[in-house]
Amino acid sequence: MTAASRQDTHPATISDLLDREQQRFRLTHPLSAAAWEEGKRHFLYGAPSHWMRRWAGGFPVYAAEAKGAHIRDIDGHDYIDFALGDTGGMCGHAPEAVTRAAVRQLQNGTTMMLPTQDSLWVGAELHRRFGLPYWTFTTSATDANRGAIRIARMITGRDKVLVFSGCYHGGVEEAHVEIRDGRIGMRNMIHPNGVDHSAVSRVVEFNDVVALEEALSHSDVACVLTEPLMTNFGMIPVADGFHAALREITRRTGTMLIIDETHTISSGPGGYSSEHGLEPDILVAGKAIAGGIPAGIFGVSQEIAERLWAIVPMVNPRVRQSAHLGIGGTLAGNALTVATMRAVLEEVLTPANFEVMIGNASRLAEAARTIIATNGLPWHVTQIGARAEIMFMPHPPRNGAEVIASRRGDLETLLHAFYMNEGILVTPFHTMFLMCPATTSADVDRHADVFERFIGLLRAAGVV
Repeated sequence: MTAASRQDTHPATISDLLDREQQRFRLTHPLSAAAWEEGKRHFLYGAPSHWMRRWAGGFPVYAAEAKGAHIRDIDGHDYIDFALGDTGGMCGHAPEAVTRAAVRQLQNGTTMMLPTQDSLWVGAELHRRFGLPYWTFTTSATDANRGAIRIARMITGRDKVLVFSGCYHGGVEEAHVEIRDGRIGMRNMIHPNGVDHSAVSRVVEFNDVVALEEALSHSDVACVLTEPLMTNFGMIPVADGFHAALREITRRTGTMLIIDETHTISSGPGGYSSEHGLEPDILVAGKAIAGGIPAGIFGVSQEIAERLWAIVPMVNPRVRQSAHLGIGGTLAGNALTVATMRAVLEEVLTPANFEVMIGNASRLAEAARTIIATNGLPWHVTQIGARAEIMFMPHPPRNGAEVIASRRGDLETLLHAFYMNEGILVTPFHTMFLMCPATTSADVDRHADVFERFIGLLRAAGVV
């Protein structure tokens, strides 16, 4: 008998339901449970990355194999994967084109600190897709954001970085902040790490043009670092006119605009910026760009490139290198990454595949909206491109403060645990659903069935 079909004498709480789902998970995943106990003997937080401990079952499943939009664990359970490595797997697992390119390059050398001919094709394609002419590769989007910030400070001579409350831009120190009681505070138990964040960061609410104008009026902000719409604090759509105001104010105040498309590349072949005609000074992407091989990229406009070259010339024939710049890494732009990036751009993240991905996201979002409306629940669904999110609040939030005030973390955790027991993976940090080219309409229909039964679980327990 499943937790969804049990009838209690007394109404259950969400905590009771979560306990049941976690117990069900433990009973049906003995090999993963044993592996987790073994991992705690050798890893600081139980697994190779401390983020892997955050799955709602109480411990992560241990993956045995993954293909397309599905993962099989060591206990033999199959999952529809809507997490897709929190976007790192947006190309799908083991896509043939990426695997073929990776194997070919592995046989020809992975890291030489020399460019390959693939890089010429990739550079031209990045220019075509994203509109910015000059690019640099890093090993992660975090490193790309750090490089972009460093360039902004070099060019402007200013120290501060403005971010929006509730943002996430990887391990960038300047972005580890949010508004707490009207002033700068640290996000999510992050230690300040010896950094005086009031000296290096400004933070305002997303979609707040008045606050943005005031924050940039002091002429001490080198750059605004933002996603086109917020995705890491729950999806926060952009308000009408906000991007136009953001671009006008940054230009008027001499502030560079860095747009981080690491998640919003799911909007289309050229990301949200290309789809909506945005004009960043620097554009950052990562995660999916090399098919799951660690990679980040940033591109700069012609103006920014020329301003940087005035400080550090592209070529100095009198020395072996022009400058260290504080940007890079030995493995940045390695031949393996470049080869898989070419395969992604040429054969996987194509317009045709995006059409399928976005169609499935629309199908999932519409089905979820219908189920919510039928049950009269005060929830909403947001969809942008190939990504959709269910949030347990009546309307899409306008900013981080509204997320903090209304978010139902308890329901999110319960949904994640129930979904894992029913063979669906959703990124543990969000209730977002991402499509890959291999996601099928049957996968989407399966989600609708499980979502209906999740609501049935809540109704039977008297929770909603």
